[in-house]
Amino acid sequence: MMEKRTFKAENNIRADLGVAEYFGDLSRSYVKKLLEGGAVSVNGKAAKPNTKLKAGDIVEIELPEPETLEAKPQDIPLDIVYEDDFLLVINKPADMVVHPAAGNYENTLVNALLYHCGDNLSTINGVIRPGIVHRLDKDTTGLLVVAKGDRAHVSLSEQLKTRELKRHYFALVHSNIKEDEGTIDKRLNRSSQDRKKIAVVKEGGREAKTHYKVLERFGKYTFVECVLDTGRTHQIRVHMKSIGHPVVGDKTYGVKGEEFNLPGQLLHAGKIGFIHPESGEYMEFSAPLPETFERILSVLRQRQVNLY
Repeated sequence: MMEKRTFKAENNIRADLGVAEYFGDLSRSYVKKLLEGGAVSVNGKAAKPNTKLKAGDIVEIELPEPETLEAKPQDIPLDIVYEDDFLLVINKPADMVVHPAAGNYENTLVNALLYHCGDNLSTINGVIRPGIVHRLDKDTTGLLVVAKGDRAHVSLSEQLKTRELKRHYFALVHSNIKEDEGTIDKRLNRSSQDRKKIAVVKEGGREAKTHYKVLERFGKYTFVECVLDTGRTHQIRVHMKSIGHPVVGDKTYGVKGEEFNLPGQLLHAGKIGFIHPESGEYMEFSAPLPETFERILSVLRQRQVNLY
């Protein structure tokens, strides 16, 4: 059946921007197609992308039947840190989406896994996310564990819930963190101002806790290690921003006028540990910082040397 959505405009804005902002799950390009195809009306009249919304306008959207998503194998190189009959540990590069979604069906980690593993991936998360136990943001680098079978997937997912699956991240953040370590315990939810963003909320949302430890200080920057108790979307990025230390290179939650011209945030999942689903043995893996991350640290360390 065709899905219908309705909302009341809260400010003066173009229709394409307003709809995309209100419904964070719809891309701006998809919203534009809906408007051009006559699927969006304002106060009962068909709207175009440049139609001006006014506060109080009633916007109605008719979404067509969703496309059948299908992930196809692609011969994309994988940095495999470990593999056996039950699971893989992958070191994900920057600029790689973990699994296909509307408007982005190719060149994802799942496409690469399907080529490498064939049908030998867990089916619990369906045809679009086979084997995927947990995710990393597109520009976050580092380690993910992938399940080859459903039994392994159930075990690893349970370890995520019970926090037996350990994940250590390394980040370069803005400004000097004075304390040597700390914990950020702030609930997170979808932002009411921008549905594509996550925000700290006092009530509602979901529990989120991040532990951080300072590794090096560079005056204007701090190199930290973060350990997650929970794994919410954008958790480290939003939590660090909330205490005044956004991640360097973060295009969504970072600062304007970055000193370094970076394509994405300096956030790396450098260590992962879990109990093997079959052997019961605790296993831990590490991945070195990406070259870009190391280069920036080298620049900052040299600056420190030059100060003395």
